[in-house]
Amino acid sequence: MTVHSPEGFRVAGMHCGFKPAEKKDIALLVSDYPCRAAGVFTTNRVKAAPVLYDQAILAQPDAEIRAVIANTGSANACTGDAGLADTRATAAQVAARIGCQPENVLTLSTGVIGLPLAMDAVTRGVAALADQVNTVGWQDAAAAIMTTDTRPKIASVRHESGFTITGIAKGAGMIAPNMATMLSMIATDADVPQSVLARELTAAVEVSFNRIVVDGDMSTNDTVLVLANGASGVTIADGSAQEAAFSAALTKVCTALAQAIVRDGEGATKFVTLDVTGAADDSAARAIARQIATSALVKTAFYGADPNWGRILCAAGYAGIDLDPARLALWLVADDKPAIHLVADGHPTDYDERAAIALMQKPEWAVRLDLGLGNGAARVWTCDLSHEYVTINGHYRT
Repeated sequence: MTVHSPEGFRVAGMHCGFKPAEKKDIALLVSDYPCRAAGVFTTNRVKAAPVLYDQAILAQPDAEIRAVIANTGSANACTGDAGLADTRATAAQVAARIGCQPENVLTLSTGVIGLPLAMDAVTRGVAALADQVNTVGWQDAAAAIMTTDTRPKIASVRHESGFTITGIAKGAGMIAPNMATMLSMIATDADVPQSVLARELTAAVEVSFNRIVVDGDMSTNDTVLVLANGASGVTIADGSAQEAAFSAALTKVCTALAQAIVRDGEGATKFVTLDVTGAADDSAARAIARQIATSALVKTAFYGADPNWGRILCAAGYAGIDLDPARLALWLVADDKPAIHLVADGHPTDYDERAAIALMQKPEWAVRLDLGLGNGAARVWTCDLSHEYVTINGHYRT
């Protein structure tokens, strides 16, 4: 994939001591120009210090952002007043190095909850990163925000009208909708009014980061930030055709990053697209899709390539949405194989069990559940639940 660097942005990632063995663990994104910014954050009532800090800054109507600093190793969550003080001190260090005010710097943290920030490592990292940021450092920055991820996650779009959107993300476990457990920094050189930027980010997150499940847990630190510095000279006017183009490009970047998170889910061996159709409305379809995508029994059946369709119908039935069991229909779908019709009118069909198993053994496939009630539809991306997931999380700190 070609990574385009938006005009006026520089990035870098390096090792500063949060992780062992010289693994990259701190990243910095800097804009040469003041940015309008928007963010979407975790709905967990236990919020990390950087989430509270960023939310307060972005709540200011005249907020201008110049940089985002992100560390791994410590989530800086459940760290009280000391954690907030460390977040402010981190922002102040970045501001001093790049020549702006602390309120022009946003912060991100990920890692173990309850572990204080190692401020000596922060100081080393900020000092070095300020000199290392460059226009081609996206891969290093994406690597530096990884925790249990196995690979960096980057997405980039250069629109024919002249603006660019590039983003990085991290996430592999504690992934569930509203929002998924992840961090993402997205930069664009388009000139976007703040109200438009916030509206389009919220819309893009709803159909991307809010549609993925790895394990059903929600973090204290989930954050998606988008910064727009206008350096390309392309203006995204409210309600214009350019806004529609910007919306499509931003959604494309967010969707690519969200899907990359599921594909890299902790211990995952299968990437499954789950479509729910025929619901009374989209909200009902979304609720059922999320319930199925989160079910441990469904996900373990995915892992074992077991076409145990009863688990899927069971999960749909306890999603809290009215449905008629006699109208349910279910298919397995793969791009290179005919769809396998497992259930019709609430009863199993005379499907080929061996063919269904073979389809589910593929690394990517889809499930479609039709409720037979209306035009509502929703799509969610999920993965299987393997032995390796338990291994990773059983020894996360030890």
